[in-house]
Amino acid sequence: MKRFWLLFSQAVTVLLAAYFVVGTLKPDWLGNRSARVGSVALLEAPASGPGMVPAGSFRFAAQKSSAAVVSINTSKAATNRQRSNDPWFNFFFGEQGNEPQVGLGSGVIVSERGYILTNNHVVESADEIEVILNDSRHARAKVIGTDPDSDLAVLKIDLDRLPVIVLGNSDTLQVGDQVLAIGNPFGVGQTVTGGIVSALGRNQLGINTFENFIQTDAAINPGNSGGALVDINGNLLGINTAIYSRSGGSMGIGFAIPVATAKLVLEGIVKDGQVTRGWIGVEPNELSPELAETFGVKASAGVIITGVMQNGPAAQSGIRPGDVIVRVADKPVNNVSELLSSVAALKPGTASRFSLLRREQKIELDVVPGVRPKPRRPAQ
Repeated sequence: MKRFWLLFSQAVTVLLAAYFVVGTLKPDWLGNRSARVGSVALLEAPASGPGMVPAGSFRFAAQKSSAAVVSINTSKAATNRQRSNDPWFNFFFGEQGNEPQVGLGSGVIVSERGYILTNNHVVESADEIEVILNDSRHARAKVIGTDPDSDLAVLKIDLDRLPVIVLGNSDTLQVGDQVLAIGNPFGVGQTVTGGIVSALGRNQLGINTFENFIQTDAAINPGNSGGALVDINGNLLGINTAIYSRSGGSMGIGFAIPVATAKLVLEGIVKDGQVTRGWIGVEPNELSPELAETFGVKASAGVIITGVMQNGPAAQSGIRPGDVIVRVADKPVNNVSELLSSVAALKPGTASRFSLLRREQKIELDVVPGVRPKPRRPAQ
């Protein structure tokens, strides 16, 4: 028995010694993920597989869409005339003297034929436009057309094997939806930022004539203008356009033009060389208690018409001063900006149904819109 215990104790001693040696030199053999660096023991996470994506990651959305987002460099020959009163120009080109003026922006490739959507203020008055793809290819861009009223422009480049972004549906967006903003802020290179949709239908900001912005807290900075706002699947929801800022940098309030608007502008410019918008010839005003009392209208919502152009589309269809427009083509109208956008989206020459309130009477009229006149430029 004594001999048995002696052999047992020797075996245990050998096993403990072997465990100590292996645990010190090869701890991974024992399934222990700790490692020693000098005299410090570190804990290491198990290695992830090559196809594993961390929970909550937007990796696939960024990879899917970022290839179609480009950087845009613009240059303008030096002139003796400075546009010191133009805030867009000073913001993107700076207050420069006789040196060539340069600007930075972003764009989105929307067609294999080389069409790129960007902001009008990014390329306005530029003499040369260079587009830099995410794969480092460069190309000179040609301006196909611009639409200052929506602050959009369409460029074209001649390159093959172009990555193209997938258009999403901005009409189904809801506040709280997650979004990514992709662009080239401050010229540092392509950057992806994340956030949520903070608000929809932002207007009366004084940025464009037709305003229906998506507001987001995804960081948008100078250079991001013209870039992509995408959903978590990498589909295009809007064109990043402007920020509200007191410092020049992002303060969590950015604005993007919905892709539904951008698509209409793109199709109009590519097909007709310009954007054709509807027009009915009225003077609209926000519905106030004072105006409602003046015209004897009992309405709580809509846009009141205080003037109608003689022989214009509205007058020919029967719209009168004092009428309150509440719906255009089955879409509710709550303010002047919404009326302007709804009428502009109508096809000239095609009748559309308008719902009105005339005093206490509900009226349905078919209005045939005309073509919106181009704004007159002041004499130089």
